[in-house]
Amino acid sequence: MDASTPSVATQPNDAASDFGHRTLNERPGFLIRRLHQIHVALFMEECAPEGITPVQYSLLTALAQLGPSEQVVLSRAVGLDRANTADVIIRLAQRKLLQSRVSRTDRRKKVAELTEIGRAVLARLETRVARAHERTIAALPAEARETFLDYLHLLVERNTEHSRGPLGNAGGQRNAARID
Repeated sequence: MDASTPSVATQPNDAASDFGHRTLNERPGFLIRRLHQIHVALFMEECAPEGITPVQYSLLTALAQLGPSEQVVLSRAVGLDRANTADVIIRLAQRKLLQSRVSRTDRRKKVAELTEIGRAVLARLETRVARAHERTIAALPAEARETFLDYLHLLVERNTEHSRGPLGNAGGQRNAARID
């Protein structure tokens, strides 16, 4: 999204007033929260042997994709605020899944790096995580899944500035423009 594209939240929408008249379980926020709860439960069920949460997995995956990274870069990549990112890094470092050190170029910054143990955990989780994602969207017909993901990405992309932990470009981009 470029600076000239208004946020979806600021665009007029006649249907927006309709949401107040819907029952709770017909409102998008409620449904998104419920789907998130369901996905977290499926993720935890699949990944229980490793004791990794979805947020921890996201951070480890970002490190695997980005390489050694400053905490602020990781926080943007996974959409977490800096304080929560720092807490997750501490927990993962205690488990020796990553190491954290002071930046060689700027002593005020910390850099996190995946360890071999962390890489091994990610490799063991790959099939389990894929199964959790598959189970989350299994109710959708196969031909609707990419469109569903495109719409989810569009909603996140167009509303990320409203979050305490906005996503940055490091998290990767999906071509949401094709559904505009």
